[in-house]
Order: sequence, then C-alpha cells, then structure tokens
Amino acid sequence: MTTPELAPTAALEPKTKLSGKILKTTLAGALVDIGLSVPGVIHISQLSKDSINKVEDVVKEGQTVEVWVRRVKKDRVELTMIEPLAYEWKELEPEMIVKGKVIRLEPYGAFVEIGAERPAMIHVSELTQGYVKSPSEIVKEGDEVEAKILLVDRRKKQIKLSMKALQPTLETLKVEREEKRSKRAPKKDAAETVEPSEPKEPELTSMQVAWQEAMNKANAEKAFRIKREKSGVSTEQEDLLNRTLEQRLPTGG
Repeated sequence: MTTPELAPTAALEPKTKLSGKILKTTLAGALVDIGLSVPGVIHISQLSKDSINKVEDVVKEGQTVEVWVRRVKKDRVELTMIEPLAYEWKELEPEMIVKGKVIRLEPYGAFVEIGAERPAMIHVSELTQGYVKSPSEIVKEGDEVEAKILLVDRRKKQIKLSMKALQPTLETLKVEREEKRSKRAPKKDAAETVEPSEPKEPELTSMQVAWQEAMNKANAEKAFRIKREKSGVSTEQEDLLNRTLEQRLPTGG
C-alpha cells in the first residue's frame, strides 16, 4: 500500500490503494483525508457495489477507510471504496499470461476469476494436452491456475483462456525423454566398438599344393627307409609297403 506522505498528488496512479480518514459526509459523498495537500473525494456511487440511500449508512466522520485512486485532479483526488478490477477491457490482449481462481465448472469447461469485469472461460479441450472427458479431471473449484489469453471479445464480453498453451506438447516431451535417455547411456570408445577380425589363412596356388604333396611323399618314404633299416624289413615287405604308399599318397598329377 502506498504511503500518502511519500506519494505526491502528481505521482498517484489509478488503482493505487490508500488509507484515509473520513473528514465530512454530504448528500453526494464524503471527503477523506489521505495525507495530501488536496482532499480525497468519494462519490456516493463509489461507496459500495450495492445501491445505498444515505452516505451515513456506509461511512461516518472519523472512520478510517481503505480507498483506491480513480482520477487525480488539480484540486482533489477522486477515490472509490470499490476495489477496482485488475484488468480493464482495454488492457486485455491475446497472448497475455494471467492468473486466477477457478470459480465454476461446467461440462464444457471451467470459469476463472482473473480480476476482469467477467470471468474468463477455459474450454475443456484447452485444459491440458490429450483428451479430457470432464474439467473436474484436471481442476476443481478454488484452484489457482495460470493460463494464456486466446481471445478477447469486448462486444460479447468474453475472455477465452488456455492452460494447454503453457504446457509442452507431447512431441516436445518425447524429444526431452529421448535426450535424457541418451545422456544417461554410457558412451563407448570407438576402439571398443570395432571387433578384431580373425587372421585368414593364405590361399595356396596349384604349384604350392603340388610341391606340398611331393614333400609329404618324400618325407613318408624317408621315414619308411629309416624304419626298415632299424627293423630289417625284407624286400618283399618293402615292395608291398611302397605300393601301399603309392596308392594312399597323392602324386600331384
């Protein structure tokens, strides 16, 4: 609340809240001391939202009251005891972010008091992402909510809001989950991802194959002769063994 002694008349803005003392009552209203060089004036129509017949039915001389600035004149400050609206129609624009209290639920949406002349309405499809069968699934009366203004129709006195517009889309949530998952996964070193390949045996040419077979035959004959010399194998047995070896060992032809 603005302190009167620290608020010169020229610095007072509409809707500024002040505290003052009733100096005098008249048929048309009341004079109020708000601590300035000029008096404050409350018209009878600004004493209460309800219709009244006499000023004294609402205020009396010497009474301390809370008032709000309506207009500042050179010789007076026009006041009101009716708390002003937070938003006038001319102050409301699409894309504005407003806060309010849910005051009523209907099958098609929720009504929110935002401090304007009329409550604003949030359609059931604008309460949250995804399908909503009933507004009571998302909000209840008395909830404080934040929403974005979608439409202001001054002629019809309608204000449409959206809570969904302030929420991330389902696609955005999916991308964020993927990013978090990728950050949590351990990164593998490039060297670890390459599996070592087994060394392949070189392929032999036909000449190398024939040479290998000849060496195998020669080694077999040499081994046989050594065995014969040690065991004294007869000539007939030698011939028999030679024929057997010739049949089993490839000739390389």
